Amino acid sequence: MRIEDLYGAPLADLRSRADDHPRGSMLAALLGSLSDLELAERAITFHLQRLRQLSAPERVITVFDAGHILDCARRITEAVAIRDAHTKIANAVLESLHRVPAPDPDAPLPAAVSAPIAVPVPLPAPAASLSR
Repeated sequence: MRIEDLYGAPLADLRSRADDHPRGSMLAALLGSLSDLELAERAITFHLQRLRQLSAPERVITVFDAGHILDCARRITEAVAIRDAHTKIANAVLESLHRVPAPDPDAPLPAAVSAPIAVPVPLPAPAASLSR
């Protein structure tokens, strides 16, 4: 399931709606997680391109380059772990949520149930204290 499917609107509309209530809503949390996921994807793409540049077949790899290659590989590993964690959490949340169907306009409204009125119970009188 996707966020758009859950809320029935495109992401652009949902982002503007979430901007009105930036904290404390499920929509804002889901969009924040999506933003983190997209950031991790961009980091993977960037560092993978850099790794390919540094390890191109026509390049001579020096000791200096080896450090950069290892750093790119480490950053790719971190970004993949972050992406996978955000994906797992977002999918679990989205699977736990569902759209509530719109009420049937022809269905009768449920009868109002009146709650019993609470009557206060008088407290017992305080006990006399014993003094010497």
